Amino acid sequence: VQILSKGELQVSDKERHTQLEQMFRDIATIVADKCVNPETKRPYTVILIERAMKDIHYSVKPHKSTKQQALEVIRQLKETMQIERAHMRLRFILPAKEGKKLKEKLKPLIKVIENEDFQEQLEIVCLIDPGCFREIDELIRSETKGKGTLEVLSLKDVEEGDEKLE
Repeated sequence: VQILSKGELQVSDKERHTQLEQMFRDIATIVADKCVNPETKRPYTVILIERAMKDIHYSVKPHKSTKQQALEVIRQLKETMQIERAHMRLRFILPAKEGKKLKEKLKPLIKVIENEDFQEQLEIVCLIDPGCFREIDELIRSETKGKGTLEVLSLKDVEEGDEKLE
C-alpha cells in the first residue's frame, strides 16, 4: 500500500530504454508526417528524420507529449536542414457583405491563394501555415457571426509522385 500512495514503480533500464526509443520513433514519425522539404514540397522519410534528430543530439523527454516534442524538433531541425511544416489547404466561403473587409484581415495569415471566386459570396481556396488555423477559424467565426464557412481540404499539401531516396 505504501508504494501505491507514495512510491514510484521501479522501471528497469532496459524497459526505460525501450520506452525512450519508442518515443524517439514516434516523434520522428510525427515530424515526417507534418513536414516537407520546402524546395521539393516532398515529405521526408521517418528514417531521414531519425538520422537528423541523432545529428542534433535530440534527447527525448519522457514526461512531455510526443506532439509537443515533435514541434520542438521541427524548430531545432530548421537550423540544420531544409524543413518546413506542410501547408494546410482550406476553402472558406464568406458572405458578400463581410467578404472584402474580412479578406484584408485574412491576407497576412494566408501563404498562397490558389483560387478566388466572387459571385453572391466570396470563395477562396488557399494554403496556410497550420499554426495559423485557429486564428483564421476564430476570425471567420467572429466577423461573419457564424455565416461564413471554413473547410479543411487537406491537412498537408505535398507533391505526390516518385519518391526520391536521399
